[in-house]
Amino acid sequence: MDIKDLLPKDTEGRLRIIQELVPGKQITLAHIIGGPRPVVYKKLGLNPDIDYDSSAIGIINMSPPESAVIAGDIAIKEGDVYLGFVDRFSGTLIITGMISEVEAAVHEIVRYFRDDLGYACCDISRR
Repeated sequence: MDIKDLLPKDTEGRLRIIQELVPGKQITLAHIIGGPRPVVYKKLGLNPDIDYDSSAIGIINMSPPESAVIAGDIAIKEGDVYLGFVDRFSGTLIITGMISEVEAAVHEIVRYFRDDLGYACCDISRR
């Protein structure tokens, strides 16, 4: 039996996906990847020829999802980082740059959202 057979389907046999978003002002993920391999950049849709020398990726997820636009603005003003991905529909922000610049940007985003906007924020993780 294939795993696909166990997933919920609608009446016409199509895969059914249910996505829930709990309303609230929150940062649910703030993670810094130091020294990622080029394959990580490729899988994220980033160009490793441009981004790999930068040596760090910052990933943040937040709600409401439009907050990602504000976070992207803060990121590029706080550090010399590249906006790899900003999605105002899912609330995801991916930035790349030198590790110190990515760290500064992620820390400022979390600080601003927590202290100035009153968001519930997770701790920043790093690997």
